[in-house]
Amino acid sequence: MPAHLIAPSILSADFARLGEEVRAVIEAGADWIHFDVMDNHYVPNLTIGPAVAAALKPHCQRPDGRAVPLDVHLMVEPVDALAQAFAEAGADIISFHPEASRHVDRTLQLIRAAGCRSGLVFNPATPLGALEWVIDKVDVVLLMSVNPGFGGQSFIDGTLAKCERARKLIEASGRDIRLQIDGGIKIDNIRRVADAGADTFVAGSAIFGKPNYREVIDAMRRELGA
Repeated sequence: MPAHLIAPSILSADFARLGEEVRAVIEAGADWIHFDVMDNHYVPNLTIGPAVAAALKPHCQRPDGRAVPLDVHLMVEPVDALAQAFAEAGADIISFHPEASRHVDRTLQLIRAAGCRSGLVFNPATPLGALEWVIDKVDVVLLMSVNPGFGGQSFIDGTLAKCERARKLIEASGRDIRLQIDGGIKIDNIRRVADAGADTFVAGSAIFGKPNYREVIDAMRRELGA
């Protein structure tokens, strides 16, 4: 697995042709496909559900047939039923916000028992405290560098210090855990975020808002030294 991963967020893709968009961004070099789920309850927006994930799953592969992980970010409350539904729909990674689950440990166990990698998501003002108690059941730590709910927002600089703290917790655990950042990631700030400890980068409008996806992803990799 490469040191740095690029995970384009289909929240910024053309919803009228999602399958084509997923194939195009994979051909452009995407490592994961980031799938944002919003319920108009936990966040003030409504997006897409398990049926769309199931429909897109066959498109999540490279031209040579290698699978590309479907990375589902649940911005929903409650979590458990939808986590199970997305696992059945073909999700490879399912991440959720700890404050949206009454029993975080149980939800993490549920996700892993369904055969998926599990992730915890921390909003800009949410402390990392919960992570210390369940880090043995976490495969991905996702830090929001914008407030969740809408694409196209600007990066919140305070996330960098939190990223450094999360990296220390991950290293102290001795586990292979991805540290993902989501929100306002662009060519001109991705190196700074990597220097703070991130290794996986969600980018929506920065990629899908440009006519040539490969040019953007290649430019991000150059910034990362990849």
